Amino acid sequence: MPGSEQDRRVKRARLERLRSNRGRDLVLTSHEALAWYLEGVRTHVSLAGPAALAVRVRPDGDVIYVADNEADRLIAEEFLPDDADRVIRVPWQVSPAVAAAEQDAVPEASVARELRAARAPLLPGERDRYRRLGRDCAEVLTDVLRGARPERTEQQLAATVVGGLAARGIDPLVVLVAGAGRLAFRHPLPTAAPLGQRAMVVVCGRRSGLIANATRWVGAPVEEAPILDVERVFLDATVPGSRLDDVFEAGVAGYGRNGFDAEEWRRHHQGGPAGYAGRDPRAMAGVDDLIVTDQAFAWNPTAPGVKVEDTMLRTADGWEVLTEDPRWPSVEHRGLRRPVTLPYG
Repeated sequence: MPGSEQDRRVKRARLERLRSNRGRDLVLTSHEALAWYLEGVRTHVSLAGPAALAVRVRPDGDVIYVADNEADRLIAEEFLPDDADRVIRVPWQVSPAVAAAEQDAVPEASVARELRAARAPLLPGERDRYRRLGRDCAEVLTDVLRGARPERTEQQLAATVVGGLAARGIDPLVVLVAGAGRLAFRHPLPTAAPLGQRAMVVVCGRRSGLIANATRWVGAPVEEAPILDVERVFLDATVPGSRLDDVFEAGVAGYGRNGFDAEEWRRHHQGGPAGYAGRDPRAMAGVDDLIVTDQAFAWNPTAPGVKVEDTMLRTADGWEVLTEDPRWPSVEHRGLRRPVTLPYG
């Protein structure tokens, strides 16, 4: 399998403790759990479809259930073991998740919180892969938006972004573009509308299972310090040992203190932990997962006409921005380089 064998052993030990506590085999079926556990294996065929495999975690080792029509490719290109005892081929008309769950296993959904906790502290190999992914996503945005012009359409810009991501082996899970006439929409799927005087681009790119999230602006500048101040409230509250819902509560209180409508947070989600899911999980009241060292986050405070979003690693020493390209214009904001609007060339 790709990735680090040392990291793989650590993950196996984490899941073995979970399996042992439950006293039954554990079945992994989601893209995020499988890609994490199998060290970056591409689990999909359709980006919108279910995983093409499932894993049953047993005390004597793992058994991987794979759709028969995908097995040869996954063994050859995704480094699954070519071992009939460890890789069970399932007829294409049978779900691997269903086949793996036979004979009384613990379904993934029943241990979702524990699995999130197992994924949260990123291991050395994961951190290295995430840094490369974040840099590549940021470079694609810089390369594409340097060529943006007001008369180009949202769809034309999105097509160039998608092409840049795909050329680097990155799955374009989300590509949003809002021109000047559509900035009121928080999830603006690209249209034939022109970019106009100011535009926003959002990407969520996946490679080796990890997902990098970033937002960039191009065109006319605006005052960005207030939204950066809101982001900083989230960042300052994100301390290992804290609860996610407490961080969320602290962060959303930053809107009113920085000149925005105090209820602005209700109009869009605020982000949260990142990694093998776009948000793992999305931060909100009542989600009390504990924050740990070496956990990734993508907070995205947003208000009319402004938004800031990068994928960052919360280390023991502070914040490391993963989706950073030094070519992009930035400002020093309270000890951290943050992106600002790129003028049209």
